[in-house]
Amino acid sequence: MTATNDRAKCAFGNQQDERVWRKAQKGKERFLKKFGDDTNATYHLASADVPVIGDALGVRNLVMASDGTALDLAADAAQAPLAPATERTVEGANGAPVIVGNIRMGFGHYRISMAMASAAHAMGYTPYWLDLASFDETTGSKVIAYQNDLYSMGSRLSQKIGLFNRLYWEPLNSEGFRKLSYNAGDQKNAELCVPLFADIPADTPYVGTHVWPAQAAVHAGLTHVVNAIPDNWPMALHLAEGAIHTVQTPSAYLGYHQLRGMDPKRQLRPMPLDSLVYTGHYVDHELVANIQQDCERRRRRLLGGGPIRYLISVGGAGAQQELFAAIIMRLLPYVRTEQATLLINVGDHRNVWEGLVKSVDGLAGVARTHFDNFAEVAKLASDALDGDLTGVHAFCDSDIFSAVYSSNLLMRCSDVLVTKPSEFSFYPVPKLMIHRVGGHEAWGAIRAAEVGDGTYEIDDTDEVLAMIDSFQYDRELVAFMCDNIEAANRIGVYDGAYKVIDLAVRGSVA
Repeated sequence: MTATNDRAKCAFGNQQDERVWRKAQKGKERFLKKFGDDTNATYHLASADVPVIGDALGVRNLVMASDGTALDLAADAAQAPLAPATERTVEGANGAPVIVGNIRMGFGHYRISMAMASAAHAMGYTPYWLDLASFDETTGSKVIAYQNDLYSMGSRLSQKIGLFNRLYWEPLNSEGFRKLSYNAGDQKNAELCVPLFADIPADTPYVGTHVWPAQAAVHAGLTHVVNAIPDNWPMALHLAEGAIHTVQTPSAYLGYHQLRGMDPKRQLRPMPLDSLVYTGHYVDHELVANIQQDCERRRRRLLGGGPIRYLISVGGAGAQQELFAAIIMRLLPYVRTEQATLLINVGDHRNVWEGLVKSVDGLAGVARTHFDNFAEVAKLASDALDGDLTGVHAFCDSDIFSAVYSSNLLMRCSDVLVTKPSEFSFYPVPKLMIHRVGGHEAWGAIRAAEVGDGTYEIDDTDEVLAMIDSFQYDRELVAFMCDNIEAANRIGVYDGAYKVIDLAVRGSVA
C-alpha cells in the first residue's frame, strides 16, 4: 500500500499527524509478529447453511472453502430459493446477493446484521453472512478475536470496579474512541482482513455492521460499501472513508457531518454530502411489519388486567449481573400473583444464568428453562402473541444465532424490554433503560426517551425498581410508549435497514 492511498494517513481531507500514522503502522506490525503474516495468502470462500436465521431470514453463510475452489457468488445466489413477496419487495431484485459483513462484539453488531439480512430478504435479495472473526486460520480474524476479548473483559470490569469505570472505561468509550487519531490504528488493522475478499466481486452490495468489516471491504476495493454506524454518539472509531456512512438519528447525522469533537486541537473539515445518510433505526422486517398489531396486543393485555410481560436481555459481555438480580427479585412477587410475567434471555452465557440462580433466592424453583431448543422458543413466542403466558421463563442457547435471535422473537410478545442503552435502544418495543456499559451508549437512551418508546437511562438501582412499580400500578405508561411507537412508525423512524440495503444496491446516495 502506497502513501498516496494509505487511509490511515488522512480521513475526509483531514491529515493525521505523522506520529499518529507511525504508531498505527507499528501496531499493525506487532499484530503481524504476534499472529503471522498472511498478506499474500489466497483464501477462497464457500456458501453454507446458517442455523436458525438461515430459514427465518434466507441467509447464507460465507465460510472457508474446504476444497480451495473459488466461489461464484452470483451463481450461488441464483440457486437460492426466492423469498415470498412482501410489501417491501423491490422489482428486479430476483434474489441477487447482498453481503452483510460483521463481527461478534457483544450481541449488538450481530443484531444489526440480522436486521440488515431481514430487510434484504424482505426486499427480494439473498443475504450472505460474512463474519470476519470466524476464520480462525487468518491473521485478521485472530486480531479481531484478540481485541474482542479485551473489550469484553473491560465491559465486565467496568461493572465491578467503579474506579476503573470512571477513570478509564467511560472516558475510553466516549472520548478515546471519538478521536480522529484512533481511526488510523483501525484502518491499519483492517488491512489485515483484505485476503478474505478475493472471491467477492468489486460491485457486490455490501453492508458493514461494524467499522472493521466496512474498512476491510473498502481496502479490498469493493465499490458498493455501506458502513452502518451503531449507537448515537459520533466517534472517529466508526469512520470508513470510501463507504457510505449511515446513521440512525438526526443528531448523529449532524455530529458526524461536522466530525464533532474528533480533534480538540482543530476544526476538522466536514464529511462530504455523498458519504453520509440519515436512514432511521436499523430494525428487522418482521418487527417493523407487525408494529401495529403488536402494539394493539400489548394494549389489550395491559389494559385488560393481564400480567405485564418483562423481557430481560443480558448483553454479550455478561455485565450488570447484580442489577439484573435486583430487578428479578423485585418482579418475583408480582409474578407469583400473576401481575407480571418474566422472560430472561442470557444469550449463550450459561454461567450468567447460574450466577443469577445463586443470587436470587427461589428463582431456580419457579423458572421454566428453555435451553438449547430454539424450536421450543419460537413456538412459545408465537403462541404467546395471542395466548396466555405466565411465570418465569429462562432462555439460553449455545448457538450464537439462536441466542441473539431468540430476543427478536420474544420482543413481539413482550410488553417491556429491560435493557441497557445498546442497539436495543432503537427497537420498536417499550423499553426500561438501565445503566449503560460504556459512555458511547448514553445517547441511545436519550434517543429512546425523546422518541418516547423508552425511558430515560436510569443508573440508580432503587430508581429502576421504582419504575417497575410504576409500570405495575399505572398501565397507561406502557400504552403511552406504544402510542409513540406507532407515531414514529408512521413517519418511517424504524425503516433504516431497508434504506441501508437500497443504498448498498445502488452504490451511491443519489
